[in-house]
Amino acid sequence: MVRKIIVIGAGAAGMTAASAAKRTDPRAAVTVFTEDEHIAYSPCVIPWVLEGRTTWNDIVMHDASYYSEERGITVHTMTKVTAVDGNTKKVTAGGRTYDYDTLVIATGGAVFRPPVPGVGLKNVFVVRTINDGKKIQNAMKDCNRVVIAGAGVIGLEMALSVRKGGKDVTAIEMFDQIMPRIADKDMAEPVQKHLERFGIKFVLSSPIQSIEGGDTVRWVTASGKRYECDMVILATGVRANLEVPKMLGLDIGKLGAVVVSPSMRPYRNGVLVDDIFVAGDVVQCESAIASGPTMSQLGSSAVKQGLVAGKNAAGDRASSGAVASPWVSVIGDLHIAGTGLSENLAAWYNIRTVSGRAEGFTRARYYPDHKEMIVKIMADADTHAMIGAQIVAGEDATGRINWLTDAIINGTKAEDFLERAENAYCPPTSMVRDVVISAAENLCNNLNR
Repeated sequence: MVRKIIVIGAGAAGMTAASAAKRTDPRAAVTVFTEDEHIAYSPCVIPWVLEGRTTWNDIVMHDASYYSEERGITVHTMTKVTAVDGNTKKVTAGGRTYDYDTLVIATGGAVFRPPVPGVGLKNVFVVRTINDGKKIQNAMKDCNRVVIAGAGVIGLEMALSVRKGGKDVTAIEMFDQIMPRIADKDMAEPVQKHLERFGIKFVLSSPIQSIEGGDTVRWVTASGKRYECDMVILATGVRANLEVPKMLGLDIGKLGAVVVSPSMRPYRNGVLVDDIFVAGDVVQCESAIASGPTMSQLGSSAVKQGLVAGKNAAGDRASSGAVASPWVSVIGDLHIAGTGLSENLAAWYNIRTVSGRAEGFTRARYYPDHKEMIVKIMADADTHAMIGAQIVAGEDATGRINWLTDAIINGTKAEDFLERAENAYCPPTSMVRDVVISAAENLCNNLNR
C-alpha cells in the first residue's frame, strides 16, 4: 500500500521534509501545499537582492516542476489549506479534499504587525517572501525617507540595503540597544557605530505608537516624537503561524508555538500524536543550555527539523536534540555571530553569568588585510559551563561560532575548554593563538577571581 504524506508549507522545513520523506520511502505519494508563489528560496537573501548583489530569479533554487519531474513530489503553489480533520485524516486545499496517512506541518511564521494605528496604510511593508521584497523594491522608486521598525538582524540588513539604495533611513527600536535579544549591549554597540558610518540613524528605547498619513504613510510617531517618512518596513519579529495547528487542537507552548517531542511529533492534551509531525518556525524547541523552552527560528534549524519530520513521516525513527541556535549575519563590512544565551536571555532563565572577552585579528597581524575581531564568551557563574558566545569581526565568524556552539551544546566548562582547545594556524587565516582561546582565558580568569 502506498503511503500518502502531505506537507503543509514549502519553506526550508517543508521542502526538506518532503524530500526526506521521499528518500526514506521512494514509493510514498508526497504532496506539498503552500500559499506562496515561490518555493525553495531563502528569505535571508531578500536584503541583498534589494541592494543589487543578486536577482530574484537567482535565489530560487527549484520550482514545482523540478520537484515533480526530478523527485516525484507534487507541489501545489498559491494553494491555501482551509481545513484539516485529524480524525478522518483529510486535508482540504484549493477546494479539493486529500487523504493522508501522515501529515507534516511546516507553516512557518508571519511577521508580527504591531497593534498600532496606521499599520495598514499604503507603503507599510513586511519582509518575509519574494513578493514582499518585490513590493518594497517597486515602492522604493518613489520613496526617499524610510523608517525601519525594529533593529534586529533582519531590520539592520534591510536598513543597510535601503540606505545603499540612496534612501534616508531611520531604524526605530523599542529596546535600548540593537539586536536586543541575541546580542549583549557591548557587542551591539560596535555594530551600531559601523552602520551609523553609512548614514543610518537609530532611535532607541522608543516603541512605535502610530503610523500616520492619508492613504500613504507620511510619518511615524515613537515616544511622542514624529519621524517623517514615505515608507515603513516592519522588522518586528516573527510569530508562529498557528492556523493549522489550532485546527487540529495541538498543544501550544508558553512561547506561542507548537510543543513537539524530539521526533517532531506534537502533543494534543498532553498526549503524543502519532501521525502528525511539525517543523520549522512554528515549533517551540528545547534549549540545550537552560531547562526550558526556546525559539529557534533559523533556516538551519528548519532544515534540521524538517529532515527529522520527513524521515519519521515516512516510517523512520529519527530525532532532533535540544538547540543552541547559532546565527551569523553579514552587515556591511562586519560578520556578526552568536550562539547559546545572551546575558539578557540568561537573566530570563535566572542564570547568573560571568563573561570573558578578547580583541584581536582574523589573521596574523603582519599579514595583509587582517581584520579586527571581538570575541565574548559567557559561562554560568555557579557551574562554570559555557552558555553563550558572540563575535563581531571583519571576516570569518562562522567557523569560530560553530566551534563554540559544539562546546556549549556539550556543556563544556570554561576551564576544560581552555585546557583542550587547539586552533589551526596559518597567517592568512588566524593568529597563532586564536582570539577565541584568548577570550576563554579571560573568562576563566574572571570565573576564578
